[in-house]
Amino acid sequence: MITGIIVALSEELSTLKTVPNGLWERSMIRGKFIFLTDDIILIYSGMGSENARKAAELLVSKGATQLMSWGCAAALNPDLKMGDLILADSLLNSDGLEMPVNATWHQHAKTVLGSEVAMYKGAVCASNEIVSTAQAKQALYAKTGAMALDMESSAIAQVAQYYALPFLVIRAIADPATMDLPLAVSKALNENGEVQITKIITSLVFNPKEIPHLIQLGQYFQLAKKTLSNVAKKLPEIIAFNSTSA
Repeated sequence: MITGIIVALSEELSTLKTVPNGLWERSMIRGKFIFLTDDIILIYSGMGSENARKAAELLVSKGATQLMSWGCAAALNPDLKMGDLILADSLLNSDGLEMPVNATWHQHAKTVLGSEVAMYKGAVCASNEIVSTAQAKQALYAKTGAMALDMESSAIAQVAQYYALPFLVIRAIADPATMDLPLAVSKALNENGEVQITKIITSLVFNPKEIPHLIQLGQYFQLAKKTLSNVAKKLPEIIAFNSTSA
């Protein structure tokens, strides 16, 4: 089995440095893939569903026999805290269509991780844009009941479903349901789904009051990355499951 892992943000890539015996490359450009191990293909896709879809298709063409969405997510459930792990059991696309993850793989991952991290299951819903306000997150939670949201997992799940491949979502909470994101974050993405630091700096020049909020978000992001780094140590065990019984 070859596991294809799709990561949306360059800042999230470093969380996979702790994969045992991983052959790490310091600089990865968007759309480039590497064999992290003999059993793991890793790609940096950039944010957004279309980038994720293209990345997943590429990994399948390179031999991936199961797909994983990896990275951070925004909480919708107000009980979730920064750094909590979401092991999604289903995905909701932008039309509300539900797609289950592979039940065997999901249960296997739960067993491997045990009680080592604060772990929650539930649905992750898709968003075509950054959901930046607490009010919008609360509205999505009321509408969907999903635990969290991201912009890529649903698209990756659709590719996996098309090729009849097992699929899993591993995401850590970076911003709580009650948090309004700084405007600088919403304006930071370029047309390729990459975060541009110059855009953040420019936004902060005109809105310096956002600096404390951006620092706080950075601290939350580090907590999410710490969780993912700990989970990555278990990746060889997580990806080793018997899909024939699914």
